[in-house]
Amino acid sequence: MARYFTEDHEWIDIEGDHATIGITDYAQEQLGDIVFVEVPESGSVLEKGADAAVVESVKAASDVYAPVSGEILEGNDALADEPALVNTSPEEDGWFFRMSLSDSSELEGLMDAKAYKAFVDSL
Repeated sequence: MARYFTEDHEWIDIEGDHATIGITDYAQEQLGDIVFVEVPESGSVLEKGADAAVVESVKAASDVYAPVSGEILEGNDALADEPALVNTSPEEDGWFFRMSLSDSSELEGLMDAKAYKAFVDSL
């Protein structure tokens, strides 16, 4: 499974033509304690860069963007009851949504783990 990152601090795991998306550990640290998450509806079609989900913390509300274009397969329903999963397991159990990829060439503009770490270190 390949993992990519965006400059907006989303991670995307690719398996075949499906993707799982969430926010990075760095992003959840910046937000603080997560109190609410709204995930997209299954069947929604999103373009790359479109608002996909909302995450609210005690500090701020923030949008989560679609790192690639495609159709939403499922949202992580566990986040409705336990939004703190984003804090405790941001890059595993705290995923936001899964989607199908409509254009795998969109992955080319994303960072790998090494490039993302260098990007975060530069902030």
